[in-house]
Amino acid sequence: MRVLAAMSGGVDSAVAAARAVEAGHEVVGVHLALSAKPGTLRTGSRGCCTVEDAHDARRVADLLGIPFYVWDFAERFTEDVVEDFVAEYAAGRTPNPCLKCNERIKFEALLDKAIALGFDAVCTGHYARLGVVDGRPQLRRSADLAKDQSYVLASLTPEQLAHSLFPLGDSVKSEVRAEATARGLAVAEKPDSYDICFIPDGDTRAFLADRLGARPGQLVDDTTGAVLGVHAGVHGFTVGQRHGLGIDAPAPDGRPRYVLSLEPVQGTVRVGPAERLAVTEIVATRPIWPSGRPLSGTVDCVAQIRAHGGTTPASASIVDGELVVRPATGLRGVAPGQAVVLYRPDPAGDLVLGSGMIAATR
Repeated sequence: MRVLAAMSGGVDSAVAAARAVEAGHEVVGVHLALSAKPGTLRTGSRGCCTVEDAHDARRVADLLGIPFYVWDFAERFTEDVVEDFVAEYAAGRTPNPCLKCNERIKFEALLDKAIALGFDAVCTGHYARLGVVDGRPQLRRSADLAKDQSYVLASLTPEQLAHSLFPLGDSVKSEVRAEATARGLAVAEKPDSYDICFIPDGDTRAFLADRLGARPGQLVDDTTGAVLGVHAGVHGFTVGQRHGLGIDAPAPDGRPRYVLSLEPVQGTVRVGPAERLAVTEIVATRPIWPSGRPLSGTVDCVAQIRAHGGTTPASASIVDGELVVRPATGLRGVAPGQAVVLYRPDPAGDLVLGSGMIAATR
């Protein structure tokens, strides 16, 4: 196959590209320039897509003996990921920019361009398993559960998965680093990136405040209705948040308060005790079925609501075109704007059934 290897400059995408070459594919490397003003240096494990990362990717491509290009996707990334991120927070939702980047950049814009240029597939360093059963794609959790990225890939369509390669799905991170060392790749010990790539200092609240400005509102006790203070904007909060609320006095019973809900139109942030965070029903819009098989009736499954969060047994069904998920026990910290991903336990690795964007909770 003709394979386009997306090379971020990190160890995972480097080893994924090397394995694609070793498998006999005709591989071309590409680094995505996602910032109009990329920094020249990373700050440890913060930030990505810098000039340094592009150079690291090129050195790996040279060592592998494959052609290498840098494609400018900065404008598309700004519109589809950064501006969407800001707009979602302004609307009182909590988005996942990594999921949006995979959906709109790596497996839409990049894949579309790759296919138009005659490539058969895009290869990435994601930790997820991908197979085919009865002609249908099967997206599963990675062998390395600590690094599993099937959650942020669960919004991909069967057509996109049919043109994707995830060579690291059966490996654990330590094996990948050891292989990179054995291959003589200089990125073998390069730190993993974390946090949000376009906020390298990690200060999300300051980033949003700079773009949205001050939007004052009230902090309200959900139990008593008392006004506890004022804030600079609902974009500085997320459901389930405990710290940094700006409340001077503790609750009368001495227990901590959490953000329970956000009301962007009124500018109200409602806070209260942990038990009021419990959610027994999740309603998600825009359901996507990676295997091409929508739910039929009520299905018992496992639900995950955060990229690095735990899972819980649940039942799920489609009601009036929306995905309705009922956790077996109350979930806490479920925020609109996040994705809910459904899995079916399987000996070969948990199978991704589908996903949807959380619109409401009850």
